[in-house]
Order: sequence, then C-alpha cells, then structure tokens
Amino acid sequence: MDNMDTNNSKPSKKMKAIVYEKFGPPDVLQFKEVEKPTPKDNETLIEVHATTLNAADLDFLTGKMQFSRKPRYKILGSDIAGRIESVGVKVTQFQPGDEIFVDTSKYGFGAFAEYVSIPEEALSLKPASMRFEEAATLPQAAILALQGLRDKRQIQPGEKVLINGAGGGVGTFAVQIAKLFGAEVTGVDSTEKLDMIRSIGANHVIDYTQEDFTKSGKCYDLILDVVVSHSISDYKGVLNPKGILAMIGGSMRRVFKAALLSRLISKKKKMSIVVWKPNKKEDMIYLTELLETGKVVPVIDKRYSLSEVAEAFRYLIGGRHQGKIVITVVNDKP
Repeated sequence: MDNMDTNNSKPSKKMKAIVYEKFGPPDVLQFKEVEKPTPKDNETLIEVHATTLNAADLDFLTGKMQFSRKPRYKILGSDIAGRIESVGVKVTQFQPGDEIFVDTSKYGFGAFAEYVSIPEEALSLKPASMRFEEAATLPQAAILALQGLRDKRQIQPGEKVLINGAGGGVGTFAVQIAKLFGAEVTGVDSTEKLDMIRSIGANHVIDYTQEDFTKSGKCYDLILDVVVSHSISDYKGVLNPKGILAMIGGSMRRVFKAALLSRLISKKKKMSIVVWKPNKKEDMIYLTELLETGKVVPVIDKRYSLSEVAEAFRYLIGGRHQGKIVITVVNDKP
C-alpha cells in the first residue's frame, strides 16, 4: 500500500517567492518556498499573474529607502495584476475569480510572489479586455506620471513640458499623458531610447549624453524630472515664470534639498516632490479608460519569470530598459 499523505487534497499552504534577508545587489535575492498568506477578514487573497519592477524596488533592495540594519519587508514588489482566489468574511465588493490590479506599497509590498493578501479597499477591477501584464504597468508608474503632471496645476494646451527620463517606466506614460493634455513635449534620455520616445508622441527629444537641457537656453512651463540628475540651481534658468518642477526620482538627498531650497530660489517658480497617492480610485479609472481606448499604450521592454527577478534587477540597474520591465508569474491564457 502506498504511503499516501491524507492532506494531498487540501490546497497547498506554501508558495514560491523572491525573498531577501539583507540589503545588497540582486545577488542577495533568493527564489524559495515560503508560507502562503492567509487573508484577514477585510482582505482578499490574490493569485499574482504579473508584476513589474520600479526604481523604488531597487532603493529598497539596496537599503536606500529603509532606515534599519535589515530589510523590513522580506518580499519586494508593489505592482500587481492578478485574480482573487479567496476573500475574508467582511469583504463585500469583490469575490473569488475577479481580476484586479493594485499597488501594494502601502500594505507591505509582496508582489514578487505567487500570492499576496491585500485589503479590498485598495483593489481596482481589471477590464476583461486588458492583459494582466498591461494592467501591472499601471499602479505605480502611470499613477506617478499622471499625478506629477496634473496635481500641482493642470497643463494648458500649448504649454511646454519637459520630461527628464522620458524613456523609462514613468517617463513613457508621462510623454503620452502630457500629449493628451495638449502640451508640447520634450523628452530627455539616452541615445538608444530617442526613437521610441518620438514614437509615443514627443515633439522634441534631447540626448543627455550630448546635450545638457539646463544649458540650452530653452524654458519650460513644467519639468517632470524622473531622475533628478541636476543641482537645484540648474533648474531655475529653464523654468518659465510660474513654471513648475515636479521631482519623482533621483537621490533622496538631492530631492529633499530641492524641497528645502525651492522657496529660496524663487517665489513664483514651484519645486516639489511628487508624493503619489496610490490606488486613488478616480485616477485608476481614468488611466484604465485611456488604455482601453488606446489613447495610452504601455511600453513594455523585457519580460522575466518569477525565478528570474534577480536578472531583471540587473537589467534595470543597467539603465537601458525602455518603458516597463514585467515579471510574469502566471502566463496569460490565449
């Protein structure tokens, strides 16, 4: 008689995930089996189908975004598109089988895994017409682009907008959204990305390896800086009166210095850090409609499997990616 496990018919309580226990390069990441989460009363258990890499993930991996000796979060990743497997007893808006997308950064991350538990309040329904990998590009990068371009002041048609880092995840969304607002868009990035930036609608492109946009003599109504690669004083000369600088990326030291010095530089020119509001329902709905109607198209560079997350990070570090890097956990059905 076979030595059978009487629990074989029960759902597995284990899952595969990318885990790290110390700060460092991608080599510290481990692909291993861990406990599968159990949703609380107000949570849903989501089977992750796709996630993406963001620059913030790299900062958390290396310790730049954590003020402790060891990682607070063992499983990184914030963008999720997936299917609900089960729900807690107090969940009323969603049910098993619903396809959703969400930014988990407010809830302890955890996207680089087969499953994650997230409160229902954070979830948005994924349209059936949208592939999981497309939906996974929205929660952080697209939201940051939209809120960075719009929340300080609505762009007026004909205004000049410059996007520094236009070829990355946030930048490719920002170029397209700024064009929808009627802006004259200039995209700044490296040589190999310029053709792609033109193809998604940029009116002008600048190769930062050949030209410094802060010394061009041209001025802009809004600069969305995804990389924050210049000193604070450099921006003053390229902003029009009442111009706005919105900063998303770059070193934390430089970003916070900008926030402190912005009022000293000019009373009219505004410099600010974009503090995004994750999972804001009206923004998620708006972006979903833009994708469904084809007005905005996610730019996806490479796709990796869950076990290849470390390799995906190495590609991100190289800075050659165009648009988003997607991690496929469960392949879309044809």
